[in-house]
Amino acid sequence: MALRLAGRGRFTTQPNPRVGCIIAKDQRILGQGWHRVAGGPHAEIEALDDAGKNTEGSTAYITLEPCSHHGKTAPCVDALIKAAVARVVIASNDPNPLVDGSGAERLHAAGIKVESGLMAAQAEALNDGFFKRMRDGLPWVRVKTAISLDGRTALENGASKWISSAESRQDVQRWRAQSCAILTGIGTVLADDPNMTVRLPGIGRQPLRVIADSRWRTPAGSRILSEPASAVIFGDASIEIPPELSSLGVSCVPLNTEEGMLPLRALLSSLASMEINEVQVEAGAVLCGTLLRAGLVDEILLYQAPVLLGDGGAGPFTFGPLESMQDRTHLIVLETVQLGQDTRIRLRPK
Repeated sequence: MALRLAGRGRFTTQPNPRVGCIIAKDQRILGQGWHRVAGGPHAEIEALDDAGKNTEGSTAYITLEPCSHHGKTAPCVDALIKAAVARVVIASNDPNPLVDGSGAERLHAAGIKVESGLMAAQAEALNDGFFKRMRDGLPWVRVKTAISLDGRTALENGASKWISSAESRQDVQRWRAQSCAILTGIGTVLADDPNMTVRLPGIGRQPLRVIADSRWRTPAGSRILSEPASAVIFGDASIEIPPELSSLGVSCVPLNTEEGMLPLRALLSSLASMEINEVQVEAGAVLCGTLLRAGLVDEILLYQAPVLLGDGGAGPFTFGPLESMQDRTHLIVLETVQLGQDTRIRLRPK
């Protein structure tokens, strides 16, 4: 139940983790809550408020270790201690260095029985991006691509709208909505002039729009630079930023390039420093292929439509050619879902 509650924060808690909490006593649920939005009450506070005053001797089931530091809200461990809960069951410890075991230690020091590790994998899966950012200093990178049965993302002339069905495009919107940022390349910006915003009813938060543009070629009038979402451009530090971009107030981040290529690990590290947990990549084959071969892709969302696009069209990833079958990129299929006539395959590099 707590995990399902945590999932309700899928679109709203960024950059905080998604957390759920159940307060129970004598085989009866007293209160339940989840973290709804960054800056708002944490799941434990919501559940304690829902439970009222009858919490002495109860058990709190929490999907993530309660915080023990002052941030935008007071420490949740203090509220649990004050509520006189007798036992806390935690799915996963919090990898945030400000917590990382100290929450459990403070509960234990207060005489509260603490157990952890129950359904830890499921709890971590809810917050892949948060865990990776805290542990590795990088966001979770998810590449989205749509292909035909013959593996093309476009016709030979570049036409690509639309390979996938309306159901698939709606599904992409939901994945966008849970992302902290959408990353694309300058080639996609120049060819398609995309907006890269979330177009779902009831979604107020827009992900940051990120452009990998080594030579600062993004046109000032591009849709991706327009409101309502914020945008950031990464480019070559040795090339002067065009005044038309500077005058727009767009965030332009210079990086030291390597043979004219942006250092993608440094780009992602910079996004992590902006508290970006999840990055969805919607880009051309070169950027997607470079990320994949560099070991920077955590997940692939592949939408396959039952159509044939013929010879000459691009594929989803550019790299190689490979000289040996030993050099193949192996992927693990996590999930296969039917969306109208399309199939969405969620994969993870092996």
